Amino acid sequence: MRQFSFNDFLFILAATRWTVALSLLAFVLGGLLGGVIAILRISRFAPVRLAAAGYVQLFQGTPLLMQLFLTYYGLSLFGLRLDAWTAVTIAYTVYAAAFLGDIWRGCIQAIPKEQWEGSRALALGYLHQLFLVIMPQAVRIAIPPTVGFLVQLVKATAVASIIGFVELTRAGQLMTNATFQPMTVYPIVAGLYFALCWPLSIWAQHLEKRLRVENAIGRRA
Repeated sequence: MRQFSFNDFLFILAATRWTVALSLLAFVLGGLLGGVIAILRISRFAPVRLAAAGYVQLFQGTPLLMQLFLTYYGLSLFGLRLDAWTAVTIAYTVYAAAFLGDIWRGCIQAIPKEQWEGSRALALGYLHQLFLVIMPQAVRIAIPPTVGFLVQLVKATAVASIIGFVELTRAGQLMTNATFQPMTVYPIVAGLYFALCWPLSIWAQHLEKRLRVENAIGRRA
């Protein structure tokens, strides 16, 4: 056991980059898959809608911790051994896709049906209606909750430490084991999470107010 030093602080600070990297990777890959899920959720074909809804219910209805365990340990039972990086990337991607897909599905369905009818009157096909008329409006609605979810995703990366992935929380655990000074280490860890999440929360609130004002101006015009 030794005293907590500046080098220990630098070790924790350096681990922040893996928290940021995992958050961004899960957000981008989960966003791509979530976009597909959102479109499938509003498909005209009931089996497709049900399959997409089942995916969302499955990954929203089970703890992220279980998804991590099943990805890291469960797949090894079938001979597929994944390193920690690959396992957390897969688990967080499918987790983010379920939530982003549902958020974006709600935003698309929030667009008034008159917009669909108006674009149909212009002889636009379904895909043209969706991508040229509906999606540009839905994206404006989706930005604040999407940024809000990114904040949740950053905080959720703490769970990745359970399979040994060294991110911010895991680095704090290692320094606590070495120094036995949790009341020094964990306030620093909490402060770094706050430094990551607080600007995103402020940005989400700013976007929400700005888009609300712009929508109100648009309705008066």
